[in-house]
Amino acid sequence: MSSVNQPVRTAPSIAQRALAWAGIAWFSVAAFGQAAFIYFILAFYGPRTLSGDFERWNDKDLITGYMAGDTAGNLVFAAHVLLAAVVTLGGLMQLVPPLRRRFPGLHRWTGRAFLSVACFLALSGFWMAIFRGAYLSMISAVAISINGVLILAFAALAWRHAIKRRFDRHRIWAMRTFMVVSGVWFLRVGLMGWIVLNQGPAGLTGDMSGPTDTVFTFGSYLIPLVLLEVYFTAQRSPRSPLKVFTAGLIAVATLFTAAGVFGTVAIMWAPHL
Repeated sequence: MSSVNQPVRTAPSIAQRALAWAGIAWFSVAAFGQAAFIYFILAFYGPRTLSGDFERWNDKDLITGYMAGDTAGNLVFAAHVLLAAVVTLGGLMQLVPPLRRRFPGLHRWTGRAFLSVACFLALSGFWMAIFRGAYLSMISAVAISINGVLILAFAALAWRHAIKRRFDRHRIWAMRTFMVVSGVWFLRVGLMGWIVLNQGPAGLTGDMSGPTDTVFTFGSYLIPLVLLEVYFTAQRSPRSPLKVFTAGLIAVATLFTAAGVFGTVAIMWAPHL
């Protein structure tokens, strides 16, 4: 008799499973690429920073790396780069459901660290752009500034909803924050994916001011945000065709991300390790 009042649980449809697996596939590829990013930061910048050999930051092409006599700027740069590894790891940990369920305390503290460091990186990014000229063109400067504003706004909203215990809304804003915080990573992966697919830097310029550069500079955070919103909409929708279409769209994004991760590791990072 007790089963009469139990809610009926229906098995996920093929479309629902396709959408879920597409999301898992993309996250798996992105997690591998971001783990490689963390490893590169620690392996390249870590020894040079700990040994005090700051001039060797410039062994890799940088807009403004080590600058003799600029103590404050060099400290901000070191903190900005090394904390990028922390925020990347924290963001990945926030998006793993088993960690959230089994270790809620760890989830809360890594979440606080993720949002706090994300805000610091946004503010330090503004500082380096204004006082060190850490941008290649005015287009890239505008794109970086918008990305920083979105990081601060999204992080504040994610934090607010968590404090108010509105966890469903917190999850949505935390995922949006992850996307914009990952803008620098997405930019590298996007550019390298484009180069791999075109067998060369088709349409790219040295100062990131061309039409293709502009698409990738702004698209490094706007495109992931749009895809995330499409994914949220498909999750909520009862329409199977929308779920299947979105799963296919994410599958294409996964393939492009995989190509970009391969190109980034092979072209940008491995030669410097």
